[in-house]
Amino acid sequence: MTSSTSLTSLTIRDFHPEDAEAAVAAHQAGREHLVTTPAAMLWLNARQNPAEHYRTFVAELDGRVVGTVRCGLVLGTTAAGVGHANGSVLPEFRRRGAATALLAAAERHLAGHGVTELHTWLDDEPASLAFGAARGYELGRQAQFGGRDLALPLPQAPRRPAGVELRPASDWADDPYPLFLVEADAIRDEPGEVPMDALEYQEWLHGDWARPDLDRALTVVAVADGEPVAFTMAQTDGADRYWSAFTACRREFRGRGLSKAAKLESLRLAAAAGYRHAYTSNDETNAPMLAINGWLGYERCAGERKGIKHLK
Repeated sequence: MTSSTSLTSLTIRDFHPEDAEAAVAAHQAGREHLVTTPAAMLWLNARQNPAEHYRTFVAELDGRVVGTVRCGLVLGTTAAGVGHANGSVLPEFRRRGAATALLAAAERHLAGHGVTELHTWLDDEPASLAFGAARGYELGRQAQFGGRDLALPLPQAPRRPAGVELRPASDWADDPYPLFLVEADAIRDEPGEVPMDALEYQEWLHGDWARPDLDRALTVVAVADGEPVAFTMAQTDGADRYWSAFTACRREFRGRGLSKAAKLESLRLAAAAGYRHAYTSNDETNAPMLAINGWLGYERCAGERKGIKHLK
């Protein structure tokens, strides 16, 4: 089904495959810390998961795609009626109604599928926060992005505990279920307003594991006594930028430096493969991971705030 709304020269419509490059440009404009690709955008919109009701709308001004909003239901949680919508517009086309119309389209779509609480991320700067507040979004959690030049030296690897080895996630290409078990355990206490307490294997397999920008050779797994117990997941743009997508450690193995070792090895491999810029993000309350990233040489480069709106 295609939705179209026109206001003078502004049109809001569904994403088409030929929009992928323009949609990525709008997503990343002024945000070099956001690492994605047209292939990932195409994949996100081609997935078949009826429960998510995922949808991307684009904004056209005079026939040019200048913004997008990506929205769907939050899966992997027992909380009912929670949705997400994250939009962006090219800086030179802002304040012309595109962002407002995109967000309204996402709200209508999600409300029609039972969403009563909508979450979005706002750039932590006055104009973006004011935009959210004016449209009924209350501010929630803070997060920060960290960046690192991979041409600079990495720290020396600490000594690993006996019996621990580091292996690429590609070793589990035929059966990634052991890696899913690590994430399903670790994500339960990930900071956030929504408890991620119901992650399902098929959802993870066809979601995180199937992403075209996931680099399984750079995704490093810490193995103890033959069993995966921690990993750091790496996504790349295939050129020079690396994104630390998620770092997980089973709760009973924390405090042993396994996440630190996996992240360091992943960055080492990324630098050796020719990647130059590394980015990551963390909730402001996640002190252990912020400390690890500081040790790895990441420096804060941007921030964002969660915006939450209750839909009628």
